[in-house]
Amino acid sequence: MIRLITANLNGIRSAHRKGFFKWVAKQNADLICLQEVKAQENDIEKLSLELPGYQGYYHCALKRGYSGVGILTKHQPLQVTRGLGWDVADDEGRYVQLDFDELSVVSLYMPSGTSGEERQNVKYDFMKRYEKHLKKIGQKKREYIICGDWNIAHTTIDLKNWRSNQKASGFLPDERAWMDKLFGSLGFVDAFRVVNQQPEQYTWWSQRSATAWANNVGWRIDYQVITPGLKDVVKNAHIYREERFSDHAPLVMDYKVRKL
Repeated sequence: MIRLITANLNGIRSAHRKGFFKWVAKQNADLICLQEVKAQENDIEKLSLELPGYQGYYHCALKRGYSGVGILTKHQPLQVTRGLGWDVADDEGRYVQLDFDELSVVSLYMPSGTSGEERQNVKYDFMKRYEKHLKKIGQKKREYIICGDWNIAHTTIDLKNWRSNQKASGFLPDERAWMDKLFGSLGFVDAFRVVNQQPEQYTWWSQRSATAWANNVGWRIDYQVITPGLKDVVKNAHIYREERFSDHAPLVMDYKVRKL
């Protein structure tokens, strides 16, 4: 059995102050995928956040205090890949991949389009380019777990107020159709939904509303997306809400895999 956690921290320093690393140290996770660390590698090292027994691999944005992803692992990877080969993915620190013997694990931070049309177009371009990458992954003879903030709620049960958000970035028809393709013709699987089909299972709550968290008015935009060969080994999924480290909640999942 292996355990993977994915969490958008909305700033690694802030999450550290709120107790994220004290909590995660108790979870016995094999890998911890982080998004929106908002720090550089040397800053992270200065914070002394390295957990005992873990090695961290990061892809930080060129712009300080912005974006950035990382993976903390108990297992030594055979190869580390940072970036995807185009400006937004690479300059903004949106992708890091660790390859092991039988499995690749990714931390992905998809762009948001909530700030306006320009960034929505950036998001669409990222989706188009990343789709080509996903097609290549599907042709490889290895399994993948792509953890991260995809910034899209897939179906109406994945956000509380879906009727009033049909013209909002993150739930636009083109975005949802892209997710249909991801979990359809591209062959990938939403691992959380393998074991949990219930509504109101959210991972993000807007900070613009003082009551969104308390009333569970949220969106499910954080995923663990897997290749189909892993579908039958998904065992448990849990969204941790007992403490609040960020505007996102950690997604904890267990897979019955003998080794990486």
